[in-house]
Amino acid sequence: MDSYLIQVNGHGDHAPVLDVHLKSTGNTISPGKAKGRKPRWAVRASEMSKKTFNPVRAIVDSMKVEPNPKKAMISLSLGDPTVFGNLPTNDEVTRAVKEVLDSGQYNGYAPSVGYQSCREAVAAYYNCPEAPLKAQDVILTSGCSQAIELALAVLANPGQNILVPRPGFSLYKTLALSMGIEVKLYNLLPEKAWEIDLEHLESLVDEKTACLIVNNPSNPCGSVFSKSHLQEILAVASRQCVPILADEIYGDMVFADCKYEPIATLSTNVPILSCGGLAKRWLVPGWRMGWILIHDRRDIFGNEIRDGLLRLSQRILGPCTIVQGALERILHRTPPEFYHNTLSILKSNADLCYAALSAIPGLQPVRPAGAMYLMVEIEMEHFPEFENDVEFTERLISEQSVFCLPATCFEYPNFFRVVITVPEEMILEACSRIQEFCEMHYQGAEGAQDLECDK
Repeated sequence: MDSYLIQVNGHGDHAPVLDVHLKSTGNTISPGKAKGRKPRWAVRASEMSKKTFNPVRAIVDSMKVEPNPKKAMISLSLGDPTVFGNLPTNDEVTRAVKEVLDSGQYNGYAPSVGYQSCREAVAAYYNCPEAPLKAQDVILTSGCSQAIELALAVLANPGQNILVPRPGFSLYKTLALSMGIEVKLYNLLPEKAWEIDLEHLESLVDEKTACLIVNNPSNPCGSVFSKSHLQEILAVASRQCVPILADEIYGDMVFADCKYEPIATLSTNVPILSCGGLAKRWLVPGWRMGWILIHDRRDIFGNEIRDGLLRLSQRILGPCTIVQGALERILHRTPPEFYHNTLSILKSNADLCYAALSAIPGLQPVRPAGAMYLMVEIEMEHFPEFENDVEFTERLISEQSVFCLPATCFEYPNFFRVVITVPEEMILEACSRIQEFCEMHYQGAEGAQDLECDK
């Protein structure tokens, strides 16, 4: 039988040190030679890290191209509304955080799912008769990205599959593959303002389908689903008994001629995890404050999913406590004119961009209805010197110093995405350069055919 001797050593200014000596009646154990340990280095990256793949970074990082040094770079690629400083958050939002910081009351650990009072504030803000919410229905997270990660992790096991929009936000695939979850891509229809191909969606469901991701308003499309279309989506989910993960980070960011409908307000039987946050509507993506709203009026999720979300939230012990403390004031003090002004700028930019690009031969933009993006089809047959959208956008950078994301990043080749949060003069300048680029490389039907024959 083994015995232990614990000796406390310490003198002078040094803190006492606990020395633990192992005495064994059997063979002695030499330091550095633990049983079964091979005396060599064998450090390897985890399987999870090897499965983690971000298609946007993979494509963008491989685009080793220098912009035209004679033209200032205009980046229309990053979905961060703060980059150019033309869309600051409201003074009430920053004042709320300053008050909390000065109070000194939110410097410690919070419960992993968030402070009760802060969850109550979010529940009260989004509560409505069609989709009632209480504090226990809210999980606070480190940004909407973590909300999506937790929702996926609680709904799906390795070997199961999830249904993801194409084109769609690349993070869904990045997270799923790292967890060993298969991704099935359902089509959105550009000719129908990016509505879901419902027949295709339903054909993908099988016994291993864990959830359906619905992103509305959409990144990268800038589309907003109508109430009737959302009801059609819910009908598919109800028939197939598939829960919905609703990515609604752009919720309420819709233009004046459109109406946003939270999908949970239209269904009483389909269980929904709605993911949102402060990042986009309040223009503070770096503050990393998100949430999951649990809509489960038929108790289909039950305690199983709620307990699972609680356990998963304990992995990082919750989001920033300073921003949590400011949440109630941010949600209730931000003046309506702030949201209105932001949307007015985005709508104006969207209209300018859509009109300018529509006039360019070889491009077919799809008019957006909300969010911060616009998708543009490249009629590749009229640009035969380019193999695909990646080559097209690479040359656009090298010749015109305009950076748009190729839609291959979103599993949708031969389109590119434009971010419309930049200042108006930059939008106009970028569109002018895109026009110059297309006029330089555009080939009519005969010219394209001749060039193809020369290859």
